[in-house]
Amino acid sequence: MADTMHDMKRQMQEVLDHVKTEFGAVRTGRASASLVDLLPVQYYGTTMPLKQLASIAIPEPTIILIQPWDPQSINDIELAIRNSSLGLSPVNEGTQLRIVLPPLTEERRNELVKTVHQKAEAGKVALRNIRKEVWDLVQKQVKSGELTEDDRYSYEEDLNKTIEQFNREIEGLVAEKEKELRTI
Repeated sequence: MADTMHDMKRQMQEVLDHVKTEFGAVRTGRASASLVDLLPVQYYGTTMPLKQLASIAIPEPTIILIQPWDPQSINDIELAIRNSSLGLSPVNEGTQLRIVLPPLTEERRNELVKTVHQKAEAGKVALRNIRKEVWDLVQKQVKSGELTEDDRYSYEEDLNKTIEQFNREIEGLVAEKEKELRTI
């Protein structure tokens, strides 16, 4: 059972890392490669993250330059950026794409805060699902006699403490990202 608890914590850490990555893709008005690097691009019938197709540079605080390694992919990359939910308009300069990040409006800030909360809630749901799987296993082992009632209470306490810890970390990330979005 100790291995199961260790696996659960590892899975929950992966969920937390995923939430951090998702938050990194939320535009804050400052250019960041993480804004577009995982953007899925259709390229010769396969979907690849943008960072596998091009170099991404930040020459100025509000500009992202994307230089495809294969010049034939520039239109595919441009289409992926335009069709994304990021609200960006890349300028095709022939050999590279230039994205100028416009200042955020109050309305757009509110939309982004709402998006952050949705991504956080998705992370919390994933955490609850992991907890439920482990809890079901604990209850199954109690019924089969592999664990005692005392063990069940101990594992329940551990599960609750662990999920509370990860939920607090997600809430901290939300507060940090929300502050970042509101103060730009």
